[in-house]
Amino acid sequence: MRHNKKFNHLGRQHGHRSAMLSNMASSLIMHKRIKTTVPKAKALRTFVEPLITKSKVDSTHSRRVVFSYLQNKDSVSELFRDVAVKVGDRPGGYTRILKLGTRVGDNADMCIIELVDYNENMLKDSKDSKSKSSRRRRRKKSSGTDAQAQTAQDTQAQSSEQDTKPEAETKEEPKAETKKAAPKAEAKKAEPKAEKKAAPKKDEAKTSEKAEAKKEAPKKEEKKEAKPKAEKAPKKEDDKKAGGEKDAEENK
Repeated sequence: MRHNKKFNHLGRQHGHRSAMLSNMASSLIMHKRIKTTVPKAKALRTFVEPLITKSKVDSTHSRRVVFSYLQNKDSVSELFRDVAVKVGDRPGGYTRILKLGTRVGDNADMCIIELVDYNENMLKDSKDSKSKSSRRRRRKKSSGTDAQAQTAQDTQAQSSEQDTKPEAETKEEPKAETKKAAPKAEAKKAEPKAEKKAAPKKDEAKTSEKAEAKKEAPKKEEKKEAKPKAEKAPKKEDDKKAGGEKDAEENK
C-alpha cells in the first residue's frame, strides 16, 4: 500500500535511478521526443523541467549546475543553444505526455514524452482552434453620440470608396450615354424609311396625273377636230346666201 508515498523509486536504488533519469533527459533534449512507460515519464518530467528553467539564464554557473545532473556536454550545449531560445517565453509546462496504451509483453502503460514547442502539428491545430472560437458576444447598445460617430465614419468610408473608384464610374457613364443615344439614332434611321415609303405614293400620284392628262389629251384633239366641221357649216350658209342673191338678181 502507498501510505503517504509521494516519491516513486521506480524499483531502483538511488544511483541507478538518477543515472537512468539523466540519460532519459539527455535523450529527450537531443531527440525532442522519447517513448517510455508512464511512471518513468512522470518522474522524468519532474527531473528535466527544472533544468530547462535553469537554462533560460545562460551563465557559467547555470551550465555547471545542469551538467552536474546530465553529465553530457552535447546535451548541455543543445539545451542552452536551441531549447532555451525556443522555450524562452513559456512559463513552465515544457513537456507533454501522450498515452499510447499497454505494452504487449508485460501490459505496462506506455506513452510518449515530448517537448511542447517542437511538435509543429499540434501547434498548428491549437492556432486553428483559437481562430475558430465559437463564442458570441452581444454588442452593447450605443448611445446617441456613439451612433452619430458611427454614421460619420460610415459616410467617410463611403466617400473614400467613391474616391477610390472614379475610373469605374467614368467608364460606366459613357455606356449609359451610348445606350440613351442609341434609341435616338434608331428613330433617325426610322424616319428616312418613312420618307422612302411615302415617296412612292407621290410618284404614283404623278403617274396618275400623267395618265389622266393623256386621257384628256385625246378629248381635246377631238374637240379641235370638231371645230373645223363647225367652220365648214358657215361656208354652206354663205354659199346658200350667195345662191339666193344670184337668184334675186336674176329675178330682177
